[in-house]
Amino acid sequence: MSSDFQAKNFTLYHKIKNRIRICVPILKKDPERTYIFEIILKKRPEIKSMKSVPEIGSVTIYFDQEKLPTENLLTLLDMVLGNIGKKKISVPKNDAPYDTDCPVQDISLAIEGMSCASCALLLEMSLKRDPRVKSASVNFASAIATVEGQLSRSDTAEIIKKVGYQANLMDTLTQRQELIEKERLRLASAKKRFIWASVLSAPVVAIGMAMPAGRFYHWLQFALTTPVVFATGSTFFKKAWRLAKMGNANMDSLIAIGVGSAYGYSLPALIRGRGHLYFEAAASIISFVLLGRYMEENAKGKAGDAIRKLVDLQPQTATLLKEGRELTIAIDDIELDDILLIRPGEKIPTDGLVISGISTVDEAMITGESLPVVKEIDHTVIGGCINGTGLLTIKATAVGMDTVLAGIITMVDHAQAAKLPVQKLVDKISAVFVPSVMGISALTLASWTLAGAPFSFAFSSAVTVLLIACPCALGLATPTAIMVGTGQSAKRGVYIRNGESLETATHLTAIIFDKTGTITEGKPQVTDFINISQHSDEILLSHIASAEHNSEHFLAQAIVNFANAEYEFEFKSVKNFQATAGRGLEAKVGHYEILIGNQAWLEEQSIDITELLPHVQTLGLSGKTPVFTAFNGKASALFGIADQPRESAKQAIAALHQLNIETLMVTGDTTETAQHIASLVGIKKIVAHATPEQKLQEIHRIQETGGAVGMIGDGINDAPALAAANVGFAIGHGTDIAIESADLTLVNGDISKVAETVELSTFTMKIIKQNLFWAFGYNTIAIPIAAVGKLNPMIASAAMALSSVSVIVNSLRINGK
Repeated sequence: MSSDFQAKNFTLYHKIKNRIRICVPILKKDPERTYIFEIILKKRPEIKSMKSVPEIGSVTIYFDQEKLPTENLLTLLDMVLGNIGKKKISVPKNDAPYDTDCPVQDISLAIEGMSCASCALLLEMSLKRDPRVKSASVNFASAIATVEGQLSRSDTAEIIKKVGYQANLMDTLTQRQELIEKERLRLASAKKRFIWASVLSAPVVAIGMAMPAGRFYHWLQFALTTPVVFATGSTFFKKAWRLAKMGNANMDSLIAIGVGSAYGYSLPALIRGRGHLYFEAAASIISFVLLGRYMEENAKGKAGDAIRKLVDLQPQTATLLKEGRELTIAIDDIELDDILLIRPGEKIPTDGLVISGISTVDEAMITGESLPVVKEIDHTVIGGCINGTGLLTIKATAVGMDTVLAGIITMVDHAQAAKLPVQKLVDKISAVFVPSVMGISALTLASWTLAGAPFSFAFSSAVTVLLIACPCALGLATPTAIMVGTGQSAKRGVYIRNGESLETATHLTAIIFDKTGTITEGKPQVTDFINISQHSDEILLSHIASAEHNSEHFLAQAIVNFANAEYEFEFKSVKNFQATAGRGLEAKVGHYEILIGNQAWLEEQSIDITELLPHVQTLGLSGKTPVFTAFNGKASALFGIADQPRESAKQAIAALHQLNIETLMVTGDTTETAQHIASLVGIKKIVAHATPEQKLQEIHRIQETGGAVGMIGDGINDAPALAAANVGFAIGHGTDIAIESADLTLVNGDISKVAETVELSTFTMKIIKQNLFWAFGYNTIAIPIAAVGKLNPMIASAAMALSSVSVIVNSLRINGK
């Protein structure tokens, strides 16, 4: 192909090895057409993955260049897009007027009534068809719908209700506790229904197998089967009928048709007194399916144990101190700045600031820290943690969904609701699974009848096809493993914001570390202060501390603490404060224009720092960070700041090397300081004097060579790199911007958890692949065997019930990792 190939239907934005990005006008603001484009391309094995942004018509394609050369791929894309552009795509929409000024919001609702993965897909599709919905995800395993759009919770609940399901609020921890209680009641109900069905079905099956003579036994079968089908099994028929009126079907439809056919076929035979009876099949099918549903609910409950334990951390009441009295109030009645009393052994009701008392607090469930932490005046406490032997009085600093505990639970929810790329393929298969099985069943009946087989045999084979098929195993294969995997991560103090990062983490080839607050403890102390100005130390320190007082940076706080320890002064008024990430700050304090930052920052401002440079190398060789200052355009002083590596840093780096993951330190610090810290922890490659832009460049350099890179940081200057990395790890005590930009949060700042997370992700993906292999293999083998008449309906229903349970039980193995 000539190099002057010109595409008619797209523009090539960039092209590197195994990846291209194109802009496609016909896909812009057209998610349905984009979805079809992805389906067509992903059928080719050479296409590894795709990322589409319909809002701007951008598509990034990862492919195998050896099997599909770039020129051939471009020709293929142009042809496919040309064909798609000619097709008229129409999807029903809700055209009712709505308020376009309504703000976009994220909504999470608990769903009742879903019985299989097809239910989740149906509900998700119905939500996405509303024009107010930007994105929607329904997780069958956790029974949670996550919606982003311009609609309220009540509007979302109404859409869900129209499809035939019940939506429950889960905005507060109290509401979540109510949902947990509902789950317990639902499990108890499932157990009760199974017991009644099995008690009534046992004699029906015994009679069917013994085949005794006499009409009495046939009528006894009828009498016992009828309540099994229409009482304990009534939900299957109700859901199937509701979906049929909407033109849809799911697993309940297959069961209802199978049971209804067996029961309906048997009635005329019973009345006539001749013909085969299938009462034992109808009764046993209901019993086995109810057993499967009970076991499934029980196993799903175990899969969600981690988040339940988090919810259960919150106490129901709190002790409010008001006007000299102690009042017991509900947890939802706590308001900001309320003064609360926490007695020894009690759970802390909400996030707060200690205003009196001293005690130890067990924060293990939140931070993963095994030892209790001492809390005294001006220390923060986290709601849900357990107070030790002391008496604490706190002022509430956050309530409701703004607390740390609520935020963690929401983060885990979102991670569990995420769909991995492999799950999207499963969804496409599940969407056509039930109609396909119905078609195979009808074909089985017709084929055997035309072949001259007895109608009872043809009918039995057709019913068996309906019952052996199991979309639930397919639907549960991925989400249950994600639930258990994210739950295990939460127990270890690693909270996953983005479920897809579980899959991506298994492919990491390199991890980039920031230095200050990441590899080091983030507790820097000023050890050296060199004043070369005409001003006294007190004047310099009071003005510098006043400027640094407005900064969140670790080094700034170290300087403020040093100044306060040396002299007593009040912070001065600061004007024109401006911080530059990764460089330094400038501000006006009193009569002085002050610059504070690293060497590059002052040199960029044309400050002559020659007199300070001899001290810089000495500080660097000791692992100390130099911070320069200038007053009114002249270099004035140099700080030497020491920050020790974390105790776990060396172990963490060694663990990553054992996983064949390369480690790099990319820091804005000096070369000497970076080399000193790197040598202590075992990192061989460093990039010093790095700006936020250079951190990004380093990430892109690794990605362009085909590598997958993780980034670990804690500051505002790390946020762009955290967002650009394949997986971003934020230190839990870092800035909000860093945490929001990352995929995972290391709550206690323990970087040794990174290697554990990679290993856990690898094991989780292994379990997912096993689940999918079993689910696909089961259906691929079982349906043909049923179609050729080698199974009976009773065995088929038992196998179908156990297939779903086996997938969940396999996922629970992650708990032992």
